[in-house]
Amino acid sequence: MKKHLVVGLGNIGDSYYDTRHNIGFEIVDDFAKKYNQNFTNKRYGHICELKIKNRNVILLKPTTYMNLSGNSVIYYLNKYKIPIENLLIISDDLDLDFGQIKLKSKGGHGGHNGHKNIIQLLNTNSYARFKFGIGKKFEKGKQVNYVLGKWSELEKEKLNKIIPETNDIITCFLNEGIEKAMNTFN
Repeated sequence: MKKHLVVGLGNIGDSYYDTRHNIGFEIVDDFAKKYNQNFTNKRYGHICELKIKNRNVILLKPTTYMNLSGNSVIYYLNKYKIPIENLLIISDDLDLDFGQIKLKSKGGHGGHNGHKNIIQLLNTNSYARFKFGIGKKFEKGKQVNYVLGKWSELEKEKLNKIIPETNDIITCFLNEGIEKAMNTFN
């Protein structure tokens, strides 16, 4: 049976709930909800285990905070013996307009500290990424406040429509791999 690890990046704690930087958490939460499953608190993360067709799917929300996400990712890849080609990391991206989606099979960290740590600990930048655009609507020097800021009411309204559609992206990755997902959704 194939095993996959789908990781939504974010920060734990009430103060980070509903912030732009936590879009990864929101997306994996919605995917788990689709299968009527909940997350349980485990070592280095909140975990949800799913059986979808002939696949074991581990959904992960790291509890190591964004900048140390790699600790959680590497722990669960090793624990479940999941090959790196079956890893998908979901994160926010400042360089994409709000709601824009980009899938990649590899790449640099692009200034994202979660990806920076993951690349460092995995010792490779060749892993699948699902980037969700949060835009760049902030003044110079206010980037941290922006990414850790709450969604506007208009953004929340749009997210309620966009997030359920992301389930198709994850499903495509699980069933057909990153190349097919990129060709279909980019």
